[in-house]
Amino acid sequence: MYVCICNGVTDSQIRQAAANGCREVSELTMRTGCGATCGSCLDMASGLLDDFHTARRAPVIDLPLIASAA
Repeated sequence: MYVCICNGVTDSQIRQAAANGCREVSELTMRTGCGATCGSCLDMASGLLDDFHTARRAPVIDLPLIASAA
């Protein structure tokens, strides 16, 4: 899906930039051009970056549950 119509940036390109270490919208704009023209896509682009990095965090293992299962 196109996120930035002005510069032709897709959600896949934003996720790829995030996978390559992009964490901030300003960096995303420098890498892809997303938001550089009118800026109406910046909220969605920011949300995609946040969602990507939240999903990539390692799950927290609750050790007391593991201990009680033994």
